[in-house]
Amino acid sequence: MKVQAISPTQNQMWGMRAFVGLIMALAVVLASGLRAEARGAPDSFADLAEQVSPAVVNITTSTIIAQRTGNQPMIPEGSPFEDFFRDFLDRNHPGGPNDNAPRQRRSQALGSGFVISEDGFIVTNNHVIEGADEIMIEFFGDRGELPATVIGTDPNTDIAVLKVESDKPLPFVSFGDSDIMRVGDWVMAVGNPLGQGFSVSAGIVSQRNRELSGAYDDYIQTDAAINRGNSGGPLFNMDGEVVGVNTAILSPNGGSIGIGFAMSSAVVKRVVDQLKEFGETRRGWLGVRIQDITDDIAEAMGLDSTNGALITDVPEGPAKEAGILPNDIILSFDGTEVTDTRELVRIVGNAPVGKAVRVVILRDGQTETLKITLGRREDASTASGDAPDAPTPEAPAEGKVLGMTLGELDDTRRMDLNLPPAAEGLVVLDIDEDSEAFEKGIRAGDVVAEAGQEAVTSIEALEDRLEAAKDGGRKSVLLLVRRDDNPRFVALTLD
Repeated sequence: MKVQAISPTQNQMWGMRAFVGLIMALAVVLASGLRAEARGAPDSFADLAEQVSPAVVNITTSTIIAQRTGNQPMIPEGSPFEDFFRDFLDRNHPGGPNDNAPRQRRSQALGSGFVISEDGFIVTNNHVIEGADEIMIEFFGDRGELPATVIGTDPNTDIAVLKVESDKPLPFVSFGDSDIMRVGDWVMAVGNPLGQGFSVSAGIVSQRNRELSGAYDDYIQTDAAINRGNSGGPLFNMDGEVVGVNTAILSPNGGSIGIGFAMSSAVVKRVVDQLKEFGETRRGWLGVRIQDITDDIAEAMGLDSTNGALITDVPEGPAKEAGILPNDIILSFDGTEVTDTRELVRIVGNAPVGKAVRVVILRDGQTETLKITLGRREDASTASGDAPDAPTPEAPAEGKVLGMTLGELDDTRRMDLNLPPAAEGLVVLDIDEDSEAFEKGIRAGDVVAEAGQEAVTSIEALEDRLEAAKDGGRKSVLLLVRRDDNPRFVALTLD
């Protein structure tokens, strides 16, 4: 039997070459499609800058402030040198003591803004115009200046709406959808940096959903150059729509280092609409105090997930009227899943005042749905009262638990700690600095109100709750700790 090597024929070779060529052509087409989807850098921003610049404005504000004249000393009232200095000033200043009186001068500040309607509504930052006695709007090119009046402000998002009166329709820009912006998308900032007049800078979206310090923060981070004077100016997408209002920078020296923040148009548009209609904001209010669920809190409560917002307190308000209790966990609000406290604050604030919403809570391992009619955040207030005098009982008991020296509350301790007369719990008298409790922020003067989601008013009751947690197989116990009437949950490892 003859053994023959297996090798392709000429026809087979041609077929294989054709097949490989087809695959390579297909790969080129796919690669070209991917490159097209990624979208390259624009050849120029000139057309976009020319399109939107007429709607961007420079804002100059002026404020009258008091100023002492000369280098004359400030004389504290009642000082032993008061008579000496007054005699000296009387002799050396023809006008007498009045020459040392405060005088007024005008201080100016600069910022940016943009026109959002042909009839003269303008958006800027609240901090640009806050406290101003006079606001002047300078328009692009040779369109001149106009005085502006304040329609409304929102310090929570640092947004203000102004209005100018013009004989002619003004060029304006519209808001875009910041929620569809992606990290890496091109953006362009326009404004009045360092008082240099109209200036354009370009960059990309560095990150989204940044939070700085406010409860309603939703910032776009960008590396487009933003400097002092850019505040209140627009951040544009490539379609010439405003997707953010340039508000802040992160900088060690006051200049741009490529970390700028613009409040997203998703937040700004809603605030602007309310300021235009009402002159103020009207945010929904649920009426609860909340905190995030950490891994150790989830373990202490026997939860499978850290999703949701844990309720630490329920003051008088819509939630209390609907039956929500401390220790409940809000899982869903008006059909939207709640992942953490920030998410809950955002969606509640965006909800209309007076709307009846369904809230899904987790209580004692079971879900319940409650219907709550929202109040108005701006109208919310906390009532307080004075503690009446009361006789002092016997000295309350003390004990040391989990690194904390705890004492039972009596009226004397309540008065010493400025607590309301109805306050209950165990006060932290001392704490070991090498304890887990100290590491997690508990300090002397704090009040432990609950352990294992039950109220504790005695050392014995606390020890019983710790034993119950151990018997239940828990590795940690959940404490409700109050400081200055601000409650939070802390999970501590059981010994």
